[in-house]
Amino acid sequence: MHRHALSPRPDWAAKVEALGFDFHTLEGAPYWDEKAYFSLTAAQVDSLEDAADELHRLCLEAVARVVAEGLYEVIGIPESVAAIVEASWRRRDPHLYGRFDLAWSGDGPPKLLEYNADTPTALFEAAVVQWQWLQDLFPDADQFNWIHEALVERWAAMDLGESLHLAASAGHSEDQGTLRYLEATALEAGLAAKVLTMEQIGWDGRRFVDGEDQPIRNLFKLYPWEWLLREEFGNHVGGTDTRFVEPAWKVLLSGKGILALLWEMFPGHPNLLPASGEAGAIEGRTVRKPLWGREGGNVAILDENGMLLEESPGPYGEEGWVYQAWHPLFASAAGHAVAGVWVVGDKACGLGWREDDGAITRNSSRFLPHLFR
Repeated sequence: MHRHALSPRPDWAAKVEALGFDFHTLEGAPYWDEKAYFSLTAAQVDSLEDAADELHRLCLEAVARVVAEGLYEVIGIPESVAAIVEASWRRRDPHLYGRFDLAWSGDGPPKLLEYNADTPTALFEAAVVQWQWLQDLFPDADQFNWIHEALVERWAAMDLGESLHLAASAGHSEDQGTLRYLEATALEAGLAAKVLTMEQIGWDGRRFVDGEDQPIRNLFKLYPWEWLLREEFGNHVGGTDTRFVEPAWKVLLSGKGILALLWEMFPGHPNLLPASGEAGAIEGRTVRKPLWGREGGNVAILDENGMLLEESPGPYGEEGWVYQAWHPLFASAAGHAVAGVWVVGDKACGLGWREDDGAITRNSSRFLPHLFR
């Protein structure tokens, strides 16, 4: 696997904006970055695909165990939400997608850093924008990317009827871009999709309704379960027949506590890193992660004596920590990169690379395209 420098397309900004990608630059710095790309072999793509499929299988086993044994507090989830989660799991409420962030340099087994199982973004750029880049510059090459087709097929297979609302918080360009793209895939699958903001969702005493008082039968919410269940909105979830995507059982996978449980259940697994909820339980250099952190906030790299080497700012940490063994990321003169492998339904179907000057991936980390031959 290699990282290659490349001259960007002269009209790249106009091209990606024509696709609807209007958040390619964040606070004056490039987010979409085609000054470089990653090239892989077909065998390396197979390695990433197999690792994500295996990790997804392990995660479902972990969910089943949490529900069967009531291990909610073990992974940092209050017992107060157990009934909602258990009902969702036992109904087998269908799930749509997720993204595994993996440490990998092209050799050996990819290692799980975390699973973005509830509200993953960087979807549109992975599914559409880097595909346009490939067709423009390397039409004879291939790409680990059938995300769009997988999403359309998954929407059609989820048996949601015809009505679907999609919601995210107002005022966040990346979330709104992701929502618009998911709306397009749902429409292509034959659903009558309607976009609104979380703030426009109401409760009429019996059910969730939109701004026109129409019932919300199916709701895709790009809004974290751990936030929603702490709000007044969450008090009504257990008493409604609205179906949520992602389903409530996904909250068991969206926090970092699942990393420690996975290591306990599958110690020594080649795609896992040692992890624990106890400081000092993991030998050597570690990465301290807030149980419910997002976008790299408050992640810290500690040396073998627990001394701070690098830390990202953020508002998280009061909820507790998980300590994971440090593992090297793909490194180059430009920084460090993480492989994000997309899973739609139960199958891996695409790849996006995020790169940062430092060793912690955060919201501002650059997205780089890839290809394989």
